[in-house]
Amino acid sequence: MIEPFEGRVYDPCCGSSGMFVQSEEFIRAHGGRVDRISIYGQESNPTTWRLAKMNLAIRGIEANLGPHAADSFHQDLHPDLKADFILANPPFNMSDWGGDQLREDVRWRFGVPPAGNANFAWVQHMIHHLSPTGIAGFVLANGSLSSNQSGEGEIRRNIVEADLVDCIVALPPQLFYGTAIPACLWFIARDKSGKPTRGGKPLRDRRGETLFIDARRMGVMVTRVHRELTDEEIRRIADTYHAWRGQVGSPEYEDVPGFCRSATLEEIREHDYILTPGRYVGAPEAEEDDEPFGQKLKRLVAELDGQLAESARLQRKVRAVIAPFVTDDPE
Repeated sequence: MIEPFEGRVYDPCCGSSGMFVQSEEFIRAHGGRVDRISIYGQESNPTTWRLAKMNLAIRGIEANLGPHAADSFHQDLHPDLKADFILANPPFNMSDWGGDQLREDVRWRFGVPPAGNANFAWVQHMIHHLSPTGIAGFVLANGSLSSNQSGEGEIRRNIVEADLVDCIVALPPQLFYGTAIPACLWFIARDKSGKPTRGGKPLRDRRGETLFIDARRMGVMVTRVHRELTDEEIRRIADTYHAWRGQVGSPEYEDVPGFCRSATLEEIREHDYILTPGRYVGAPEAEEDDEPFGQKLKRLVAELDGQLAESARLQRKVRAVIAPFVTDDPE
């Protein structure tokens, strides 16, 4: 969605560098030059940090992950970095991030994050590291869209009032292997006036507007417990965002009931700064149904009778199969 073709790309919780690898693959897939991006990252787990270095090295990707593993909150290894693109999947609802030791930190421009939840510490850390025309895309728990606990609602209000929230995407459940917590995508833009990010082209002036996309009904179950978005669904979400931003070559944006809506800052204020997309996109348009009610009811009853008959047939078949093995002998 944010298309990092050129400039500085940053991930403050890079894990094994999956975001960086995907960025490089994206550039190659679209005919770009990988030498036009500079990669910066940080990872707190020493073993994962070494895996990240190896993952990049075997692909020939140069990156600055710092001289060692370090916590982005307590030992920022890139304090002066202003990134053109930030991509991140920070730990959800992290409670042991040591926030009580950072109450006066310069990064908390929009409010001091609660010591028991790092969600808005991550958000503000990333905003702090964005360039004047930079854009950030990151995954957060759904609670970040509506929570008012411990000052989170006030921080969210301040970020919205600063006109930094470009787009919010509600994701379907069961997308992630590591957690069942519902998740969403945040897109933060430091400048919505239409100035392009580095290497990009001019965009539409989006000041005072935020795009909401509700993708909760998307995806297909690929296992009993895991869902994936199809390529077509991912493209639809991305194309909607690009059209709304006014990217060159995109069709004209239109609100789609139940899927996407461009909301004004005033509307977000009316919703008390809650950013849940379902509050804004509304319900999908009902499909036209010209079948008379009586005829439809008769058809549905016939279908039900057929399904019940098939169920009874299958039960008889199962009983016939297991009958030889059912005896009164306890042995």
